[in-house]
Amino acid sequence: MFNDLSGWSPKYTPAALLREAATRLQDRFLFGSDYPFITPQRWMKDFDALDYFKPEVREKLLWRNAQKLLAHTAVGHMHFSS
Repeated sequence: MFNDLSGWSPKYTPAALLREAATRLQDRFLFGSDYPFITPQRWMKDFDALDYFKPEVREKLLWRNAQKLLAHTAVGHMHFSS
């Protein structure tokens, strides 16, 4: 099971949820901007202002967890020519 960090600006995300995303559940959270209600640029600006996350956890939340999840789906087995 995964949770996403969308639906509101990160600065309004409950502190308890941010603590869990930064620690024991860091492998179970995914990025989500909730566009068009919050632009990805605004979401990232607000996320960057938070001091909860180590750099390696930020990577997990922003893309590594999604990459790992999608690797187990048909999308992860697709090959794209360049």
